[in-house]
Amino acid sequence: MAWTESKAWMVGTENQDLYQGLLDEATAAPVNNAKRKKVVHPGEMPWEMARQGLLKHLLNEQMNTRMESVDAYMQLIPPGSHSGKHRHLAEECLYVLEGRGYDLHQDCDVEITDTYHWKAQDEVKRYEWEAGDVIYIPPNTIHQHFNADPDRPVRLISAINRIYQKFGLNDLEQVEDAPEYEAGVKLTPELVAKLMAAKAK
Repeated sequence: MAWTESKAWMVGTENQDLYQGLLDEATAAPVNNAKRKKVVHPGEMPWEMARQGLLKHLLNEQMNTRMESVDAYMQLIPPGSHSGKHRHLAEECLYVLEGRGYDLHQDCDVEITDTYHWKAQDEVKRYEWEAGDVIYIPPNTIHQHFNADPDRPVRLISAINRIYQKFGLNDLEQVEDAPEYEAGVKLTPELVAKLMAAKAK
């Protein structure tokens, strides 16, 4: 043969139906998708006492929904309290359903080579918001949400794209836990109502 790599490419006896797998997956997709929810009712949206705070998941890859590219949750912040503080590579937007408060954002310098490195900048920026506003979180920004009202709760809707995760860049890091976080606690509507009614100390 004329190719200099002929001795290399002919090596190996392993066979695998990878292309056929793609065809089979495409053929099965309509049937599988028909079993996935296009409407998710409140009782099907799981609660989570997360390190980031009190969450009610609206869309998540682990839920049986048709949504392929976006995760969304409702974040609840009791009066005078705040969320956890975290950082992730994907950008995020939050719609303020109820309440008023502010965000603290800290940009990071990032280097992606064979490994991933980031360093927080010194400046911390404050952004005020209220019901009806949209909060934008730039990629790789350390951020935290604060409820500025000592008497009323805050509710936020967070949406984030899964594309970074699909590319192997699911870089999510918790810097500080929410004050309400307690490992192993199972949220119920009654417990959430109690936490949301608590006045700031």
